[in-house]
Amino acid sequence: MKNEILFITSYPPRECGIATYSQDLTKALRNKFEDSFDLSICAIETENEQHDYCQKVSHVLKTDQPSSFKKLAHRINKNQLIKIVMIQHEFGLFAGAESELIEFLSTLVKPIIVAFHTVLPLPSATFKAEVENLVAVADAVLVMTHFSENLLLTDYNVPPLKVSVIAHGTHLVPHADKNSLKLKYNLSDKTVLSTFGLLSSGKSIETTLDALPQIIKQKTNVLFLIIGKTHPSVAKQEGEKYRHALEAKIDALQLQKHVRFVNQFLPLDDLLEYLQLTDVYLFTSKNPDQAVSGTFSYAISCGCPVVSTPIPHAREVLQADAGIIIDFGNSKQLSTAVNKLLDDDDLRNDMASNGLHRIVPTAWENAAIAHARLFEKMSNDPIVLKYSIPPINLDHIKRLTTDFGMIQFSVINQPDIGSGYTLDDNARAMVALCQHYELTKDKEDLVYIERYLHFIEYCLQPNGYFLNYVDEEYQFTNQNYQTNLADSNGRAVWALGYLISLQDILPYSFMNIAEHTLQKALVNLPRIHSTRAMAFIIKGLHYANLKHQSTQQLALLKELANRLVQMYRHETEPNWRWYESYLTYGNSVLPEALLCAWLATGEAVYKDIAKISFDFLLSKIFTETSIKVISNKGWLPKNNHLPNNVGGEQPIDIAYTILALRKFYDVFGEPNYLEQMNMAFDWFLGNNHLHQIVYNPCTGGCYDGLEDSYINLNQGAESSVSYLMARLTVNKNQPLYGVTVSNGHQPAVPMEVKFPAKIYQTVEKSVA
Repeated sequence: MKNEILFITSYPPRECGIATYSQDLTKALRNKFEDSFDLSICAIETENEQHDYCQKVSHVLKTDQPSSFKKLAHRINKNQLIKIVMIQHEFGLFAGAESELIEFLSTLVKPIIVAFHTVLPLPSATFKAEVENLVAVADAVLVMTHFSENLLLTDYNVPPLKVSVIAHGTHLVPHADKNSLKLKYNLSDKTVLSTFGLLSSGKSIETTLDALPQIIKQKTNVLFLIIGKTHPSVAKQEGEKYRHALEAKIDALQLQKHVRFVNQFLPLDDLLEYLQLTDVYLFTSKNPDQAVSGTFSYAISCGCPVVSTPIPHAREVLQADAGIIIDFGNSKQLSTAVNKLLDDDDLRNDMASNGLHRIVPTAWENAAIAHARLFEKMSNDPIVLKYSIPPINLDHIKRLTTDFGMIQFSVINQPDIGSGYTLDDNARAMVALCQHYELTKDKEDLVYIERYLHFIEYCLQPNGYFLNYVDEEYQFTNQNYQTNLADSNGRAVWALGYLISLQDILPYSFMNIAEHTLQKALVNLPRIHSTRAMAFIIKGLHYANLKHQSTQQLALLKELANRLVQMYRHETEPNWRWYESYLTYGNSVLPEALLCAWLATGEAVYKDIAKISFDFLLSKIFTETSIKVISNKGWLPKNNHLPNNVGGEQPIDIAYTILALRKFYDVFGEPNYLEQMNMAFDWFLGNNHLHQIVYNPCTGGCYDGLEDSYINLNQGAESSVSYLMARLTVNKNQPLYGVTVSNGHQPAVPMEVKFPAKIYQTVEKSVA
């Protein structure tokens, strides 16, 4: 049985912000760490606020019944599986039961974490004492902003070591096309402003209504969406009084054509679509003590530029370049800010992008990692964090692929056709899709494999040398003549050889093109002396000869392998077992290539040097718990013992390491290779120095790099294909589950870019 974490919180179907928060957090924790611990829910309610819950709710605490606290404490203490109790605390949830709560917590014999959703400044003596009593019985205290942390330290004298900050989580979204979403909701002719959340007077929506006349003077097609039903507690006390007051103001200001109520508690997918089609999001809460807002976070994650009142959350996230902050209740400032944004597309886009970069680190996946690390620290019994492997998702790979090939770069997750195409990316993509076809036999893969194969063929020149860079008009760019393309040629040979090795399951027409292309390229391969290019060529020739050996190809493989051996012997010293005087990029490819050379020829020297050099490399990039590949901010020279630079880690280096570890495990069978392979894959899932995901499970894309203090959120071809290769390699040791499952959002359809006639002619000649 796994250890259990008990959450005491309001929970759906109760409609309140903390209930939604807890549902999202526990879902993320289950998705990320299902093999590490179990989660159970104790729902908070009263006699007047009761609900029918799902199976995840195993306890109920009725805060207006003192006996309920005592019974729950007894059950928790008796349950040996419960290792930590976490309370999502809001003062209103325990109103009138403050003393019972303290007594309940004091009775528990488990570690207690109290998450404060509200921390008030300048507390009265009574209120301060209440908070201090809670903190005294808690083993750890959690808040969501640094502002709240500072309040606890200064106004409540909480010991600093007791406080952790984990930002309010937010959803990763696919960032669908805004115009398409407006069309879906019949808003194509509208400039959309919106706000959402459970309705109450604290939202101060009248601030926006008073600003609308000045906004409409500038943009006559503005529509303000007020999304959300009245807060259930407010509805019980006063009915729809606040909504009716807003409707009266709309009539008085003659705004009927410019305001629309969406009077629902929307399903999450619908809500995220409304936010993605929004041009400017408005947050007008008039409560200066409101520390955080989930509605605010969700809007930013959907790419909305935001105008907000100065709650602490807004001041921390927006700052100067990710939104506009206005004074509480100041309609004039609001209209000026909105008009400024609607007047300037570039400003609006820049603020949306800056906000997105600030908010993505708070994705629920990252919030789950932060909570799990806190559980690991707080538990009296060991909790070993095991990252769950996500289902395979080809959405972004397919989105990046046109009829011509794979686009090089992406802005966030939107393919940037202006960046053109590269042989490098299409070669790697062909390897990855071949891997996927090996695993699934999904016939749709063949369409993409063929597309990448034709691209490789297109890049081969009459002299037998491959060019790498192709623009969006399918023309080879000048960059081909300003850059050393040896590595690109090596990757092309690797991809062709890998495809040829699958001749038993792939169409014969693919083999014909691949073998013909490889044969034409052989003439130039002996002239290549780039270390990594030679390694890729060795790998490619090894794969190409798995079924039918070619004397010419094996001779070339041995020639290149012998060069690597000579390089190794020239550079090696007692404390430096490597081929060069620096460890740079793609290091794992070198020993893997020599291992492939041994597999192809049986010459022991290749195997011996491969293992010695690979183990040396692993000693430089692995700790006991994680991987840190060599940083591109400064390579590791021979006279350095360990890499010092933080950041500059690329997904491609992680992927190459995983591929090599798999190969070495297959040959030597040493368990440490398998353990390090899984550890390396966890880098994508959050086991890195930032403790943040590098793979985006929503889009199926992979972020472009792990830096010192941030992650590059663009999801280009190199990083996304690298992740897929790594994921498919790890899958060989995992049960076959979740394969090719999409995320349920927009379908991944290849961009419709047609081949020019000359490409068809080239392909037809090759097939003939």
